[in-house]
Amino acid sequence: MAQDSAGPLRLLWLIAHGQAASRMELARALGLPQSTVSVRTQALIAAGVLAESGEGRSAGGRRPKLLSVNAGFGHVWAADVGSRHVRIGALDMAGDVLCVRERPLDIDRDPADVVAAFVEAVEAVIAESDCPGRTLGLGVAFPGPVDVDAGTITLPSRMPGWRGFAVRETLCEYFDLPVVVDNDANLQALGESVTGPPGRTLLAVKAGTGIGSGLVVGGELYRGRAGVAGDISHVRVPAAGDRPCACGNRGCLETVASGAALVAQLREQGIAVESTAEVMATAEDGHPVATTAVRRAGLQLGEVLATVVNFSNPDEVLLGGALSGSEAFVAAVRGALYERCLPLATRELRIDRVRFGADAGLYGAGALALDEVFDRAIRSGR
Repeated sequence: MAQDSAGPLRLLWLIAHGQAASRMELARALGLPQSTVSVRTQALIAAGVLAESGEGRSAGGRRPKLLSVNAGFGHVWAADVGSRHVRIGALDMAGDVLCVRERPLDIDRDPADVVAAFVEAVEAVIAESDCPGRTLGLGVAFPGPVDVDAGTITLPSRMPGWRGFAVRETLCEYFDLPVVVDNDANLQALGESVTGPPGRTLLAVKAGTGIGSGLVVGGELYRGRAGVAGDISHVRVPAAGDRPCACGNRGCLETVASGAALVAQLREQGIAVESTAEVMATAEDGHPVATTAVRRAGLQLGEVLATVVNFSNPDEVLLGGALSGSEAFVAAVRGALYERCLPLATRELRIDRVRFGADAGLYGAGALALDEVFDRAIRSGR
């Protein structure tokens, strides 16, 4: 499922956030012919997602009709599944997050049991919320490779027992809604791309318990043929030596630069930490060993990213996940990129944290769900 850089959600975002109020202004903002924009807006009006009324200021011809988003059309739910928790939120028709809740969820169990617990958590959050309009769909981000078309988990290195699990079909048995699923790093990248200028190329990295990245090229999410584009966690790095990795190979980046790797490293040195969050808290408290370990992880990640940046020449490199909360980690990644990349590749490169912080995955999962909802509404004309 390709993400159109000038698709329905981007149109709605521009209108809802005051960046375009008419078809002419949309065409100007998107760099598209007015006829193309007119066809797309008319389809959304016919579906009931957009409304057109009143008159704007004339630019020399007829006064344009003003566009507005029909907030009462409904909302979608999004969930970002982590190793030990799930973040759940609702998004309106323009892709803005309405509410967010976090619940414990351990994915290191039988998939059917995890899905049942996930459904219970989502239903509880929905029951306590007060969102406008109907619930129209659900988008879910998982911390492993996903076959988006089939709706299955494929070859996950940190989700034993999930290989080939039909997660979308199973969720549809619980929810009478359109359900879409994808990898969490992909959806973080998608969420970050929706709100910026159209046509950008960005690399969004999620560095938490594991490491993943998503690539948006020219405004469209790039998954690759098998859906694993951006999976840098299993690139072999000299610093990892011959360490065995959960993927079955040795010497992978994830074995030295992920949150799970940092937990293991600090425990070997007698520092009692149980999670990535505790590693971060220890480092932020000024513990020299923890701070050094986090900084070293950032350098190792930056060395791998330098090759990707030289190859793809993105507009932005955005860092998300728990490790991005450390200034030492972010500075180390930035330093490695500036040191190892071609000067032309970094001259106008923006290296920063993801704009939406912990909610970046929710924005992406919601965008994926909205894309599906809009497609269905346009096809049905209602």
